Amino acid sequence: MKKRYRIAITGTVQGVGFRPFIWRLASELSLSGWVENGVSGVVIEAEAEEQTLEMFVRRIKKEKPVVSRIEGLGCEILEPVNYDGFVIRKSDDLGEKTALVLPDLATCPDCLRDISDPKNRRYRYPFTNCTNCGPRFSLIEGVPYDRPNTSMKDFQMCPHCEREYKDPSDRRFHAEPNACPECGPQLELLDRDGEALSVGDTALSGTEELVRDGKIVAIKGIGGFQLIADARNTETVRRLRKAKGRPGEKPFAVMCQSIEILREYCEVSDIEKALLLSPESPIVLLRKKTCGGENVPCADVAPGSDTLGVMLPYTPLHYLLLADLGFPIVCTSGNISDEPIITDNEEVVDRLGHIADAFLVNNRTIVRHVDDSIARVVLGETMILRRARGYVPLPVSLEGVPSDAPVVAAFGAHLKSAGAVLIGNNVFPTQHIGDLETVKAALALELSIRDILAFRGKKPDIVVCDIHPDYVSTAVAERFAEEFDVPLYRVGHHRAHVLSCMAENGLLGGSALGIAWDGTGFGDDGLSWGGEFFRIRGKELTRIGHLGSFPLIGGDAAAREPKRIASALLYSLFGEDVFQNEEFAPVRALSFAEKKAFPQMLRTGTGLVYSTSMGRLFDAVASLLDVCHSSSYEGHAAIMLEQAIEGIETEEAYAFLISSDPVWSLQWKLLLLQMLCDRERGVPTSIISAKFHNGLANSIVAAARDSGERTVVLSGGCFQNKYLLERTVTLLRKDGREPVFHRRVPTNDGGIAVGQIASIILELNN
Repeated sequence: MKKRYRIAITGTVQGVGFRPFIWRLASELSLSGWVENGVSGVVIEAEAEEQTLEMFVRRIKKEKPVVSRIEGLGCEILEPVNYDGFVIRKSDDLGEKTALVLPDLATCPDCLRDISDPKNRRYRYPFTNCTNCGPRFSLIEGVPYDRPNTSMKDFQMCPHCEREYKDPSDRRFHAEPNACPECGPQLELLDRDGEALSVGDTALSGTEELVRDGKIVAIKGIGGFQLIADARNTETVRRLRKAKGRPGEKPFAVMCQSIEILREYCEVSDIEKALLLSPESPIVLLRKKTCGGENVPCADVAPGSDTLGVMLPYTPLHYLLLADLGFPIVCTSGNISDEPIITDNEEVVDRLGHIADAFLVNNRTIVRHVDDSIARVVLGETMILRRARGYVPLPVSLEGVPSDAPVVAAFGAHLKSAGAVLIGNNVFPTQHIGDLETVKAALALELSIRDILAFRGKKPDIVVCDIHPDYVSTAVAERFAEEFDVPLYRVGHHRAHVLSCMAENGLLGGSALGIAWDGTGFGDDGLSWGGEFFRIRGKELTRIGHLGSFPLIGGDAAAREPKRIASALLYSLFGEDVFQNEEFAPVRALSFAEKKAFPQMLRTGTGLVYSTSMGRLFDAVASLLDVCHSSSYEGHAAIMLEQAIEGIETEEAYAFLISSDPVWSLQWKLLLLQMLCDRERGVPTSIISAKFHNGLANSIVAAARDSGERTVVLSGGCFQNKYLLERTVTLLRKDGREPVFHRRVPTNDGGIAVGQIASIILELNN
């Protein structure tokens, strides 16, 4: 019997070729009706025999486009109205906006073939795309996702492109950025003063010549400008590092033409290869190979590091550049330190003229900045460390949250900043913003949250921020709550860490032991926390343990100079005389003035901040082992300490003394004494570092046993440490526990906003 199905599909179903897929499937099954984009997703009406319609629905779920994601499929059975044929209707922009916006995706193999084929009209055209790839989030201005709602509205399609755009059988059917050399965006090469040198393919070849000659060029990518240079050229890399003010040991990311070339420099597993080749195409942290005792392609790209951040070309422009050059390039964000990546042609000349020798720009407007994502493979799974291009603005869906939940805007932390918005049962994290050290960064955080709200036509019902009174994100959140006249909630930093991990893993409202280890965060008592253990019961997170506190000489200055922390710990063990004993590496690293001032500060308590930070303990141990006395960037000393293990495998571990008054704490003095004894006996640094990491993992297992909890939640920046995380998870599983860690949401402060929202959800549900 003939029926009419009205099918509503939600999820990532716009800008992915979903409507032409439906049209082709309906044509194959001889259905009549229509399909259209709406503000909530895709809507279909189809008429046929009921058995055929049931097959239609099954095949939609099974055969959907690869880059699409169906989150909901509702079907209403109606009386037929006898449609004539099956058509694709114009988009409907009325009603509540709930359709998901797609991230910017790496160029697909079909488009790469187009730009590589001299007979193709898009040969060497750097803005080639189709419904399976190309820019989305960086150029969309509103929903539904149609060309008039993107920055491509500035380009009138030529007859050839328009035919493709209107042909449901073509893979460029309603590919909103569709263009060709005749009608689309064009390249232009500018000199340091912003004067035009060349256009089109000549601009591209001019850029390549400059890079070969050791010059630095700022190129306009999908989500903003990038600074590129020959990764083999030591002098150029050093000049780029100096001009950008990048710390001497902070690694640059490198782009390689192919997996084959990449393997010359790094070890690549099958999982890492799949991640590099994925539509998301993030920067992937890989273990470096060595050549003649030196890291390649150039020691100054990632000095002192055993890993290299590597990506493959993810736009036609990058692909053409790398194919012509034939060697790896440094590819780093085009920005001033602590500011968002630059997107505007005029601003980049003004702001980066002291760094770049030339600028490869184009006339397509970037609506919003989107930096590169960073990921690594841990325990055979992808772990996102920086969530941006390829992942944003897709949501993290939460379980047990009603569809009519209040809209919550969360402003995250201060470092590695990212916000998030709760709409229905979806949390939408913003793109990575960076450290909130500048007005531009603070403005970018606020605008990114407004963006998400605008996409859905929403206003916040609740605003939430960190409890730290001096965070810039707190000040921005306070103004935001005042503007919309809504309640402002404050959530503890380390509770947000744990809750973000629970939310991502569908455990909100459950029971667990939560562990939050990081560099710093404001504690309930106003002190600096960072080595925390929580008993979780629904919405209640009770602090049941922590790392024993220790003094930081000069407060924040200690985070930049691990020798200060190590000196304070040595003082706690041996008294003032330790500052005269240069057998200790941290003491040797102190200046004469510091050796005079620090004992007095420790004796009187002047200029000290007490902390329970595990991240700062890592810093201290790095200094004690003569691995790192001054940190060039956040996490530097801890990274060096992990690398010091050098692949050593040992079951040996240092023991922590556990005190239990009033809550139990890991006392570090016994651990340090064991470590110093080993160092005096000449035990290699690699063994000592491994024993330190193993001792930390053992302490987590001991805490789990003591708490009686089967589920153990691991969050915080310290769990970016691959050795520590893998060791901890392995031991917990052997002990019959269920370790839970981050994959889609950053374990560092980039995930704090998600945890802030999770806290509000628990509060409202109880």
